[in-house]
Amino acid sequence: MNKYCQSFTASGRVTAVDPVKAQFTLERRSKDALIIRVGVNTSFGVVMNLDNLNRDRVPDPVSPDPTLAGPSWQVLKYIRPGDYLMVGGIEQEDGDIRVYEARSVTLAHAEKGQFAFEDTHWWIDQISQMADQWLDNLFGSTREYKIDDFSKLYRTSLSITGEPTDDTIQECATLSRLIYGLSSAYLMTGSDRYLMAARAGVQYQREAFRSISHDGEYCFWAFGRRAGVGGSKLVIPSENDDDRNTIPLYEQIYALAGLAQYYRITQEWEVLEDIRRTVKAFLQFYHDTAENKDRGYPGLGGYFSHLDYSTMRPDTPALAHNQSRKNWNSVGDHIPAYLINVILALDPVAKKLGKRDFSKFLKVCRDILFETSQLIVDKFPDQTNYVNERFFADFSPDHGWRWQQNRAICGHNLKIAWNLTRVAFYYQGLAASSLNGKEKKIYGDHAAKCQELAKTIGLKMATYGLDMARGGIFDAVERVPSNGMPIEFAWGSTKDFWQQEQGMLAYLILHGADPDNKLWLELARESEMFWNCFFLDRDRRGYFFRTTESGDPVIQGSYGQKSGHSTCAYHAFELCYLAHVYTRSFVVSDNASFCMHFNITPGSEFSSLNVLPDFMTPGMVTISCIRVNGVNRTDELKPDDGVFQLDLSGVMTPESQTEVQVTFNAVRP
Repeated sequence: MNKYCQSFTASGRVTAVDPVKAQFTLERRSKDALIIRVGVNTSFGVVMNLDNLNRDRVPDPVSPDPTLAGPSWQVLKYIRPGDYLMVGGIEQEDGDIRVYEARSVTLAHAEKGQFAFEDTHWWIDQISQMADQWLDNLFGSTREYKIDDFSKLYRTSLSITGEPTDDTIQECATLSRLIYGLSSAYLMTGSDRYLMAARAGVQYQREAFRSISHDGEYCFWAFGRRAGVGGSKLVIPSENDDDRNTIPLYEQIYALAGLAQYYRITQEWEVLEDIRRTVKAFLQFYHDTAENKDRGYPGLGGYFSHLDYSTMRPDTPALAHNQSRKNWNSVGDHIPAYLINVILALDPVAKKLGKRDFSKFLKVCRDILFETSQLIVDKFPDQTNYVNERFFADFSPDHGWRWQQNRAICGHNLKIAWNLTRVAFYYQGLAASSLNGKEKKIYGDHAAKCQELAKTIGLKMATYGLDMARGGIFDAVERVPSNGMPIEFAWGSTKDFWQQEQGMLAYLILHGADPDNKLWLELARESEMFWNCFFLDRDRRGYFFRTTESGDPVIQGSYGQKSGHSTCAYHAFELCYLAHVYTRSFVVSDNASFCMHFNITPGSEFSSLNVLPDFMTPGMVTISCIRVNGVNRTDELKPDDGVFQLDLSGVMTPESQTEVQVTFNAVRP
């Protein structure tokens, strides 16, 4: 090309440094080696967190060449062989001449060979900044929250500055996702502000959106409420374009996301009861099982994606393109949204104070976990490099659905890899503890299948889903490229925030499952670098929904909103929580400890507490310290680390909240 120039972003490792010429060589994951020139206007720094604090503490060279100055001095100081860098600059091409000039160089850490986002407080700081700003945007400087605050002030749609938009809708699923984020922030920090806000949000969700069946056995959640001149109006069917005038299962599933995470902290029995009744509704109305054959369901397994709000059936013609369909969301989203947290809270069933039998509900959740993970293993893989995501009732692929057609979402592939690894951890634990030979084999075989598919998907996405030139995860691609290239983009070569989360967590946990394969940790770190360089909106303590392939934020239309139907305080908060847990458990070797905070509500039906941070195999972490209401109770309460259940019967305060802080230490192989 002649007289051509463009901005460029490149990430990779430094393979050669030439201070005299003020240049260095950067090798990208794509194996391209770029000679990067440094000029007088090139800036150098260390990746910053959401707090926007300068962490550049790179020391001056010990014995510098006194003849070096300007750009040469900067190269000598900042560019170190083997370091991973993010470079932004200008690429120029004129005939046979191609030049890369850096305008910004971002280091992963001031200290050689380290990564800033593996520091002890990185993810704690990030979630605290986001949570504080979200609450400030909604409620101002308030520090105590009541149900009326959410009734009057909560909005799903917020502008990029956090201001309310003209749309007054309060969506139930996005409120629940905010509750998840606040609960996760409390788990990490123990800050009462987040817990009080989460509690008020739970009260409002249950009061404003819950619909209990006539017999009290089932629970459904309305889509939302919209404020008007004459008061607020309850909106029952979905208003999302893909799901309009239906009751989509994924919205019902995400109505439980916040409740399940909040329940882990508080053990409020009313919250668990709503979760139980909602799950019972999933089984009665969406589950395509033999038990529902008498209602005319085919009984082929899995969950239908939508119900007609009038007939409460999945096969009504009024559902149009969603009639008798199943998809990734209706099968797989059960696992991360609520199943893992409910099972973590109940398995093993905690020591009871009340009379209800929780073992039955635990069995229901474990059955759903096994069925949904088995369906993913059996039905989703394909001969292409991507899984199938949409299906007809018999699980034959649906490649004609609306915008998706025969396209893949890279983030969904990585979400499967992440969650199948979590599931594999769970069943590895069951296999190790089971005394029944038949069960041991079933659990062990299922864990192996889940882990194998997770690794297969992770490897495929490293080539066909990740940007090997810049880092980060692409969005929608054609499952069968027709352009002669390895990847064919469905629309643009853009990257969305939630898909970055799936990639980071997938590769972090794959590293935990397979630490001998260094690729997983490299991919995790490269994805984390892209997130922390480009997705954090440091001016407004938030994050961008979408960026270009080079990391420039896309803020046109709905992509410029801080919150909306597709973006809310969920994925980025989930990232902070689990990236913190996974990094401390699987990655760092020094200071490999972390705390979790619980706050048991008076009236809990349990006198014990399950505290395992996430599905993990036996021996991955141990408990080193337990504090109850500020008093060290480690010696008397330390449980068997294979169970992680604390017996609080002798230290609980029945009249007031019981605060529990648990410190975990990682166990290296």
